[in-house]
Amino acid sequence: MQSVGKRRFVFGALALLLVLALLLTAAAFTADGVAEAAVLKQGSTGDKVREMQQKLKSWGYYDGSADGIFGTATESAVKYFQRRNGLSADGIVGSATAAALGMTLSGSSGGSSGSSGGSVTSSDLNLLARVVYGEARGEAYVGQVAVAAVVLNRVESASFPNTIAGVVYQSGAFDCVADGQINLTPDSTAVKAAQDALNGWDPTYGCLFYYNPATATSAWMLSRPVKLAIGNHNFC
Repeated sequence: MQSVGKRRFVFGALALLLVLALLLTAAAFTADGVAEAAVLKQGSTGDKVREMQQKLKSWGYYDGSADGIFGTATESAVKYFQRRNGLSADGIVGSATAAALGMTLSGSSGGSSGSSGGSVTSSDLNLLARVVYGEARGEAYVGQVAVAAVVLNRVESASFPNTIAGVVYQSGAFDCVADGQINLTPDSTAVKAAQDALNGWDPTYGCLFYYNPATATSAWMLSRPVKLAIGNHNFC
């Protein structure tokens, strides 16, 4: 009888330990509001949701509070962002949408610096290269670097968002975002031009704007003093 009692005690203790282990695992997965390699969707909470909301809010896609709670208003903002940027508008932030937002879904902070002087992620480089390819493929190499440099100059300016993704996806900022060319795969030249700009090469000497005088229609843009012309673009 004592042997049977001991076995029951051992089995009971093991069962209790198993339950505690499962609870701790679940807590670890939800502590930051997102599991490793998971997605953000309606019902998610935490710092990653708050980071996403702040980005969408600063770019004009979301007018709610950055409270870290993924509700219906946040889902609508995500869908709006996805539609405007050629992504599947399912309201779920997976790897593709996260990359477009300039954030990661796992890790301590997931933020990207976007500054040529700070730490830059592979997502930053890829996004910058896509801007170069969408806006300036066919231009001379220095002209492609110049386009990337304008993005980085905006990152450094207090008048613009302080991340590469923030600058690129600011409403109305770049034609390649509006017409979907931001989603094209950049070639090796565009990637190299983006990297050279990140390494500090600025052929524009600090310019914040550029336009093609043959196609530009904005009276405000055309009124900007032109600092220099590179290829088909005026920089100002």
